[in-house]
Amino acid sequence: FTRVIKLRDGSLQKSDNDSAEPVNIPMKNHFPTREDQFLALQNTSEFDVLVIGGGATGCGCALDAVTRGLKTALVERDDFSSGTSSRSTKLIHGGVRYLQKAIMRLDFEQYRMVKEALHERANLLEIAPHLSGPLPIMLPVYKWWQLPYYWVGIKLYDLVAGSQCLKSSYVLSKSRALELFPMLQKDRLVGAIVYYDGQHNDARMNLAIALTAARYGAATANYTEVVHLLKKTDPKSGKERVCGARCRDVLTGQEFDVKAKCVINATGPFTDSVRKMDDQEVSNICQPSAGVHIVMPGYYSPDNMGLLDPATSDGRVIFFLPWEKMTIAGTTDTPTEVTPHPIPTEEDINFILTEVRNYLSCDVEVRRGDVLAAWSGIRPLVTDPSSKDTQSISRNHIVAVSDSGLVTIAGGKWTTYRSMAQDTIDAAIQAHNLKAGPCKTVGLLLQGAKDWSPTLYIRLVQDYGLESEVAQHLASTYGDKAFEVAKIAQVTGKRWPIVGKRLVSEFPYIEAEITYGVKEYACTAVDMISRRTRLAFLNVQAADEALPRIIDIMGKELHWSEQKKKEELESAKKFLYYEMGYKAKSEQLTDSSEITLIPSDIDRYKKRFHMFDKEKKGFITILDVQSVLESISIQIDENTLHEILNEVDLNKNGQVELNEFLQLMSAIQKGYVSGSRLAVLMKTAEENLRERVVIPVDRSGGGL
Repeated sequence: FTRVIKLRDGSLQKSDNDSAEPVNIPMKNHFPTREDQFLALQNTSEFDVLVIGGGATGCGCALDAVTRGLKTALVERDDFSSGTSSRSTKLIHGGVRYLQKAIMRLDFEQYRMVKEALHERANLLEIAPHLSGPLPIMLPVYKWWQLPYYWVGIKLYDLVAGSQCLKSSYVLSKSRALELFPMLQKDRLVGAIVYYDGQHNDARMNLAIALTAARYGAATANYTEVVHLLKKTDPKSGKERVCGARCRDVLTGQEFDVKAKCVINATGPFTDSVRKMDDQEVSNICQPSAGVHIVMPGYYSPDNMGLLDPATSDGRVIFFLPWEKMTIAGTTDTPTEVTPHPIPTEEDINFILTEVRNYLSCDVEVRRGDVLAAWSGIRPLVTDPSSKDTQSISRNHIVAVSDSGLVTIAGGKWTTYRSMAQDTIDAAIQAHNLKAGPCKTVGLLLQGAKDWSPTLYIRLVQDYGLESEVAQHLASTYGDKAFEVAKIAQVTGKRWPIVGKRLVSEFPYIEAEITYGVKEYACTAVDMISRRTRLAFLNVQAADEALPRIIDIMGKELHWSEQKKKEELESAKKFLYYEMGYKAKSEQLTDSSEITLIPSDIDRYKKRFHMFDKEKKGFITILDVQSVLESISIQIDENTLHEILNEVDLNKNGQVELNEFLQLMSAIQKGYVSGSRLAVLMKTAEENLRERVVIPVDRSGGGL
């Protein structure tokens, strides 16, 4: 059976996915509320399947099970996609480097994994075209002998994909490569090879799988922790069998039992902790590896062309990809301890920046201050516990059934979540004699895909009066459900746009998405800034600025007290500070930062500072800045000015001292800090006082 599918870029692709049987279960028009889901969990006498884990694989298992007609429940102790599934490279790919290893080592297992992943890549682009699309990736070549070597490898990648190849790879001359990727290092460049893989919005894709499962009838609940597994003695064998789990609502503390014929452990890096709930003596099968990514401004890469560095200084692979109008660079591969809150280290951030510098033109200054966000994700690699080298480990998955009947799915990768879920449910049916039909998830459209088209955003602009950028964002995030968000968007009171108040000026996220996000089971401010919107992953400072308004809207929807709002703000700021790279960013400028300016620069910056500190106090306050701005007819509200000074007020005494200002300018010169509003403001004021020309000042995306 062959079907033709339309990709996000409007092109057509043939799909040879096996035609799955139609799903006979009715799909609800709307997903149930979280309260309804909790009632279903508590009041159902026994489920066929209980899935532990709300990442891509867990939600995939729930969707697979419920569409086969099995009574299905899923619990997740945090939010859907709160772990590894939201912290990926955002690629849907077969794995070029795995194919290289398969060929070099004649490893059929690696080859089979690549073949399966390429099949799943085609399916994922088909079932969620609004959230995914093909992305050309350039592999620059700097030695003549590498050109045929890489060309053969990439052509084999196309060949393995067969009719599911997104677009055929091709070779570029040096001049054409620089035309398409002008910021590329041109010295010694021989040419380049371009191949295609898929890209997606990972957290939103994960959520779409969860919401689709909920609409088919699965009882799915986030912030529901498994306290321990329930067991009963099998009368036939006399052995203890897992028969459910004792669960706790993390938000209220309420505990209850969920009974099930089969329990599935799909907890990613936490696989072994659930296995030890079943059997304390069991040996570990998961060896976690940390992968750090950084986000930089969009001008670091072309709008629609990624870059692959196939051999970094330590043998790892680095991707440099456009995503959500920003640039993602990563990843690292380091053995780590399992933690629910992985933190990106300054060492990893600088490693990625160093590798990026090697591939970009010397005309492009790669600055530490341009890192807008950074995160670490833990890959749940399956390995022998004695193995030390995580880079040589295949990301293939295993399905294991314990003596007590606990089904564990471990390993694998984002792209193959659906086939992993199919293998898991097949194993569960066989191990527990469940009555169910064949898998039906091949070609099964996810939430938002049914009536989506590449031109859907135009209707949003025409029917609701949304900005074009906002409409495109809503269409690519919610698919055909974008109209539900547009319907609740507030009137702006402006001539244009008519509706849709932005949360922050430089991103297309609007306030209505916060209201809608609560319907999508968002329970905390962190859920909203990191997984319903992706602000935290794109710019931690912008996310921080949006938090008060986000919490106000959520507070109204969820009836939060003032104390609860305060707790949410503190929790979200802590998340941004530690897990999204704000700490590493803020440490680039501290009260102990060294001043390395030459004497002439120190004199120049002192003169600029004293234009504001007219009384020679040695520090400037909001009143000093306001006074200068008023003299040149620039008006900035007091709250904004307070924020601007607070960014540089290192000892937090409500004023910026001369030494702090010199530390700031020194950090900017070294590239450690960029986008300082105070530095831009003072430079602008100095020029205005000379020329009396008014220049507006916004938060800059770059440095000076």
